[in-house]
Amino acid sequence: MSENNRRGKRTARERMQAERARQKSQDKRRRMLVVLAAVVGVLAVVAVVGVLIGQNSGDDDAAGKPVAFPRGAAGKDRLALPAGKADAPADLTVYEDFRCPACGQFESGFSKTINELEDAGKLRTEYRLVKLIDGNFGGSGSLNSANAAACAQDAGKFVPYHDVLFRNQPPETDDAFADKGHLKDLAGKVDGLSGKRFDACVDDGRYDGWVDASDEAFGTSGHTSTPTVLLDGESIWGQGTDLTPESFKQLVEDAGRN
Repeated sequence: MSENNRRGKRTARERMQAERARQKSQDKRRRMLVVLAAVVGVLAVVAVVGVLIGQNSGDDDAAGKPVAFPRGAAGKDRLALPAGKADAPADLTVYEDFRCPACGQFESGFSKTINELEDAGKLRTEYRLVKLIDGNFGGSGSLNSANAAACAQDAGKFVPYHDVLFRNQPPETDDAFADKGHLKDLAGKVDGLSGKRFDACVDDGRYDGWVDASDEAFGTSGHTSTPTVLLDGESIWGQGTDLTPESFKQLVEDAGRN
């Protein structure tokens, strides 16, 4: 074999080896691209899930547990329980604690008038429930009774149950409302409220997170005591006031005309 032939075969063999090396390199690069594409796809899915979780976690409480809202909860923050017609000309806001003696005094003197004005379509009330006395004296009666009231809201019985709780309010230092069995027994005083649904709602503390959120909102509202009573945003109850059911009714009538 001539030197030229040997050189030609060697050159062809080298070209084949180079081609195989190039092909392996391309195959390796292709596999890497496939793997990278898969990784990017997984990361994209994780990012989307993270965004969705973030968007849906706005109603979670501090512990990460989703906050359940009572049916028909009112206000921009959905932390109020409404009573009266939505288009009533006057708005009343009441911050209350079912263990609060001063709240009991206010309800004893004004609940009948408030209910009459609501029934007449002249007043709409938003009740915002707090747990101030639990914080002052310990216990869970404020929390449990507020949760039970929210359970009554689900059944369309908030107002009568609210009134029953205040008519049966224990002394401030007696945490009787911590007893869920007692709260369920009191529901028997409201037509159509007692039953498995209400009992389960009370036992589960279904709206505890909602009550906590309402209490936190009260803490940042600038108000410091219960009851805080606002008519069209203006305080009408507190030390030095001489409000009576008659003067309250007149204030509501005047607000309706403005």
